[in-house]
Amino acid sequence: MRIVAISDTHTKHNQFDIPDGDVLIHAGDFTSRGKQKEIRRFNNFLGTLPHKHKVVIAGNHDFALENEPELAEPMLTNCTYLRDSSIVIEGVKIYGSPWQPEFFNWAFNLPRGEPLKEKWEQIPDDTDILITHGPPYGILDKTARGEHVGCEELIKIVLKKKPAYHIFGHIHEAAGEIKQDGIHFINASLLNLQYKPAFAPTVFDIQTQTEVI
Repeated sequence: MRIVAISDTHTKHNQFDIPDGDVLIHAGDFTSRGKQKEIRRFNNFLGTLPHKHKVVIAGNHDFALENEPELAEPMLTNCTYLRDSSIVIEGVKIYGSPWQPEFFNWAFNLPRGEPLKEKWEQIPDDTDILITHGPPYGILDKTARGEHVGCEELIKIVLKKKPAYHIFGHIHEAAGEIKQDGIHFINASLLNLQYKPAFAPTVFDIQTQTEVI
């Protein structure tokens, strides 16, 4: 099963050539100001893509999905929206969560420590692909100032749960991928620090239960 991973497009998703695949994953920040009209436009964009499955989480820019979920979530008709929830596609469990450590006054912020730990403990043990908006501490989380700003509680849980893949974004300038401790980490940000298109979508294949048989 072919996965196409993107993140942090900030309304500029139509400026990229999105490769075809079975599942498109967006790890949040598809809006710029978190307005409902931006969500509608993003949903319309998703409707033009050929991927059979589209899986989306929110990011810190996507305010309406935190402040007005009863209005904003139903707008995402062309994808599966995950908020501390999962979907199983051909036996592959994908879990998504939007939270990240407090960062100014953005959406889906929680204090470091116990509040975030409680969110991460909800991740199922049998997760194959984990999607969070923010990175785990020390993994593709270095800012332009050279600071590691990822979540300490998240890296602890990820190393314990051991998903095959962990997809995130948030720190644009740290885009890339790395394999460590048996986990394939992907910072799927497409824009750079100046919010200009700079990186390409990440494509990978994961074996399904059907393919194993």
